[in-house]
Amino acid sequence: MSMLNLNLPSLANTTNTKATAAAAASGIATTSTQQCYIHPVVLFSILDHYLRRSESQDRVIGTLLGVRSDDGRVVEIRSCFAVPHFETEDEIQVDMEHHSSVFALHKQANPREQIVGWYATGGSQLSKYAALIQEFYAQEAAPFSAVHLVVDAEMTDGELKLQCLQGSPIGVEPHSENCLFLPIPYELQYQDAELTALQATADSAESADGVAAIVSDMEQLERTIEELRAMLDRVASYVQDVCTGKKKANNLIGKYLMDMLAVVPKIDAKQFSTLFHTHLQDILMVAYLTNLTRAQLNIADRLQRIA
Repeated sequence: MSMLNLNLPSLANTTNTKATAAAAASGIATTSTQQCYIHPVVLFSILDHYLRRSESQDRVIGTLLGVRSDDGRVVEIRSCFAVPHFETEDEIQVDMEHHSSVFALHKQANPREQIVGWYATGGSQLSKYAALIQEFYAQEAAPFSAVHLVVDAEMTDGELKLQCLQGSPIGVEPHSENCLFLPIPYELQYQDAELTALQATADSAESADGVAAIVSDMEQLERTIEELRAMLDRVASYVQDVCTGKKKANNLIGKYLMDMLAVVPKIDAKQFSTLFHTHLQDILMVAYLTNLTRAQLNIADRLQRIA
């Protein structure tokens, strides 16, 4: 098994440090990351890895996979996989053979995804080996900077806190321990189809038995309309308070409201009601024809079986 041994006392004399110094001397530039988008499946995979860890481990680490923009400044983290490791007070060992083989298999299924960084579980305090592991993943993600995602899997403050960081070298000598972690703006990104599953997961946490019922399409539509009405009432109340002088106007909010109103087509209420009911009748007609066709196919199938 190929293991990467990172010894804390003798770090300045390791081959990896020499390679980093050579890269710095050759003038290889590293593009820094300015924005990260994280898919929810990444967080679920990290939490699953943390729950399945051995009793002797206090934290887990793994590799982050995703895609970058053309200039490398925007990163979209789409998936991840666990990397076995063992750490003591003096050194840390990372299973490099597992890392390489799993990435090769993942590359066959998702050729566009590449290594963008690594993750670790823990609180606000980073591990003393974070700079060492960051150096390795910086070489894997070169010529771009490696993203370090820290997940508070124990939820010390009652919530799942995230830290999205990138390493920045400091000091004159290019040693791996001379690394300063800087925060990166991040945002959870999910598709509309994934929103239903996330809402069901959030509802199950509030129920007594931990089970959430899957609502029908009409119930989901009703819930969405109620949320939209609540948001409109909140916006209308804010605008009314600004007009009456109860609240101070915010130029940024005003700009967002102007952009939103510019998208809405200008039609009167009667015309909108006519268009809505016409579209609703078309949908009901399509649903009726679909059910009728399904019934005819079932009858034809049963008659064929009888014959």
